Amino acid sequence: MTSCLRVLPVVLAVTFAACGPVLAWGSSGHRMVGVVAAEALPATLPAFLRSQEGAADVGEFSREPDRIKGSGRALGVALDSGHFLDVLEDGTVLGGPRLEAMPTDREAFETALRSAGTNTSKAGWLYYSILENQQQLTRDLAMWRVLSHAASTEKNPGRRAWFRADLKRREAAAIQTLGRLSHYVADGSQPLHMTIHYNGWAEGPNPEGFTTARIHGPFEGDLVARAVRIEDVRRAMSSSGQVLEGPLETRISAYLKTGWEEVPNLYRLEKSGGLAPGDPRGGAYAAGRLGAGAAALRDFTVLAWQTSESARVGWPEVSVADALAGRADIWTSLYGKD
Repeated sequence: MTSCLRVLPVVLAVTFAACGPVLAWGSSGHRMVGVVAAEALPATLPAFLRSQEGAADVGEFSREPDRIKGSGRALGVALDSGHFLDVLEDGTVLGGPRLEAMPTDREAFETALRSAGTNTSKAGWLYYSILENQQQLTRDLAMWRVLSHAASTEKNPGRRAWFRADLKRREAAAIQTLGRLSHYVADGSQPLHMTIHYNGWAEGPNPEGFTTARIHGPFEGDLVARAVRIEDVRRAMSSSGQVLEGPLETRISAYLKTGWEEVPNLYRLEKSGGLAPGDPRGGAYAAGRLGAGAAALRDFTVLAWQTSESARVGWPEVSVADALAGRADIWTSLYGKD
């Protein structure tokens, strides 16, 4: 394992096949989703996102929300609930908003949950983790459009040098944002992150007699490590044919609903022995869910690129269209005048 972690980013994709088991859905699964999605981005997106090195970096940064756990109580309380959403069998988040009708922001979500007798720390806010990071990615890519233009057209040598340096900073920031988005999108593909029955069917009626054992870690950990490789995720992503459409909020709700709908299927698979070592059904199922996460991440990234064309950047804000057409003072907006 130590030698695997020392490989250069440009050969990281090969490392998955050569090094054997690493860590689980908290590491190898998240890494695979990030790499596979970045590799699959269309050629219309900037090359720094699609390059082999860029894809490897996205894969590594996709693990960051888990790697910072334990950094302190304040940070842990602030971020831990961003990895899940406790949805009941009736499709509501702990008796509050329905999954397909989520409030516009976390404050409104908190108000709705308190009316239902609970709060965001208990219910989770995975929906907003995806929404907020996708919006940040859109802004990062809008900034990249403007900086790329300014770096190639600015006549003043000093300003041109700053634009070029800031373009590199923005590319690094966008890779990190995409990595965070990758993590939370992958969390949404894991059915046990989308249900109150997140670690055994321990609450409420259990008419099908599902296990009450703690299956969360063994499913996303041991099973993925022993039975899923990056080639499996690539194949699952290609065969899924999933293309998210509509407004961003609609896409997020629809995507998370597919993960929630898989909850009984996962428990049925466990009941039939499909998650046991040596049974190929478990690995195939996990690869399918990881492939769905990679496909969704690809679609969210494409949407961020498309919508970045009509975004606004800097302060005072200027539209991307005005900046590219020479109708705005890009230097003052991006560098500042104070």
